Amino acid sequence: MLVILGLMVGLVLGLTGAGGGMLAVPALMFGLQWSVTQAAPVALMTVALSASVGALDGLRKGLARYRAALLMAAVALPMSALGLMLAHRLPASVLTLLFMVVMVLAALRLLSSNATNESAELLIIPVNPNSGRFVWTPKRVLAMSTFGAFSGLLTGLLGVGGGFIIVPVLRFFTDLSMAAIVATSLMVVALVSSLSVLMVIGKLSLTSLMPALPFIFAVVVGLVFGRLIAPRMPAQRVQQSFAILMLIVATALGIQEFSMLG
Repeated sequence: MLVILGLMVGLVLGLTGAGGGMLAVPALMFGLQWSVTQAAPVALMTVALSASVGALDGLRKGLARYRAALLMAAVALPMSALGLMLAHRLPASVLTLLFMVVMVLAALRLLSSNATNESAELLIIPVNPNSGRFVWTPKRVLAMSTFGAFSGLLTGLLGVGGGFIIVPVLRFFTDLSMAAIVATSLMVVALVSSLSVLMVIGKLSLTSLMPALPFIFAVVVGLVFGRLIAPRMPAQRVQQSFAILMLIVATALGIQEFSMLG
């Protein structure tokens, strides 16, 4: 079951550039009967490893916008530290409820979005058609930093990679291609998750990691496969499928949590 769940998580991460941590945490909770607190650090390590593989592939192909990724990651890191601090002070039931709410909101936002930006007013950070790079201004730097800060907070608090925020943001407010959005998101996720892992590495033991090793390996395999088939998949269909999957997982988490309370 862990291998199957890992392949699914990796596939989603490779196709969408998001959702790795969002799905890795509940997968570990279901597969190993862990709490959010137990699953989050291992999910973070899994996302860091798999996203790094995808980010390197995006850089090699010239798809990742590394300046934007570095900016968002630089702002996200201190916010991730704040999220980690809060996570150790909140009850597990509160974290689970917060996790469910974030999943539902992200899914509904994806389902309500259009495949393309039809209004030029949404292009807060347009791409120069000649260079293919973002056109930066102080306001656009502030906007991108804000997006990065929010994703970093949720990375530390819930053990998610933040890609489920970054991908919709880049999709709604820039005119990047979907391939470039996924590559850029994976780079941000890889940077923030990897540095966040260093903050919690002391709390992870080999004993706690051993049961999750098949899952971690399967996620990497699934991501590589997802990256291979991503160019052949309709972006809108992938986005809608991911949103529906998040709603299903959130519902399953809610049923499990309420049954435990009962």
